[in-house]
Amino acid sequence: MATELEIKLSVSDAAQAQALQWLSSRPEVRPGESRSLINRYFDTPNAGLNRAQAALRVRKADDEYIQTLKTRGEFSGGAHRREEWEWPVTGPELDVSLLEDTPLSSGLDLSCLRVVFETNFQRQVLWLEDGGSLIEIAVDSGSVAGNNARRPLHEVEFELKRGEGGTLVVWALELARQVPVFLNLLSKAEQGYFLAGLYRPEVTHKREPLTVTEFLQVLGTCWLLGQPFGAGQYDLSSVARAADAAGCGKLWEGVMAELATGVAVRDLAESATDLGVLQLQLAAGAQ
Repeated sequence: MATELEIKLSVSDAAQAQALQWLSSRPEVRPGESRSLINRYFDTPNAGLNRAQAALRVRKADDEYIQTLKTRGEFSGGAHRREEWEWPVTGPELDVSLLEDTPLSSGLDLSCLRVVFETNFQRQVLWLEDGGSLIEIAVDSGSVAGNNARRPLHEVEFELKRGEGGTLVVWALELARQVPVFLNLLSKAEQGYFLAGLYRPEVTHKREPLTVTEFLQVLGTCWLLGQPFGAGQYDLSSVARAADAAGCGKLWEGVMAELATGVAVRDLAESATDLGVLQLQLAAGAQ
């Protein structure tokens, strides 16, 4: 088992090309390999793994097959921290026996696992070295497919391989200031479950003030559903104070004014850099 620490940014097709160009021009960045990845995700008919906050897949990368189990983990300081198990396998079919020493070994009927969706994309890897930190940058371009439906997938992921976690946010912020990005708390798996009709997140409504993480989660849900953010339905006083503490109070006011017009979160994220920069500055301060 390993622990994965990453920041995932969703982008438009055009912004992804700009991001790759900007990253490639940095002296701290060197090119890596490009691979075509085919990912088949498995679950029970009633989406038991998703309800257990786990994702199980078999990935084909060139001529190799890797079976992976991930937990949803936690979000802190702008990055996701997840537990992850990986095993080499001989083909595209699931090897259930490998799950015996994982959290899935109890409470779920693993005999009825089936393919529920796929995420297929081209991955361009870049390596970033900053002081003692080593970061793998994965630029993914492809699609999510399930339930006879398909939607585009464009992401830039920063994963810490060595060093300090704060370096991830520093570089993600640098990129966010160059091209429009969206700090997405939703994994590829959650997007696939949604497309397959096995998962539909609900927009959180509560009377208590939203925390920064809850605010980012609501934004992510609105992004997935193609909806605007109903700012008037929430107590955002805690998030506003966090924005002031992070030195981005004016940016907060500007973004909230844009959201108040009823623009869809996805449209705002793809049209300008302000939302992505605000998300990352808020997340960096929410330790």
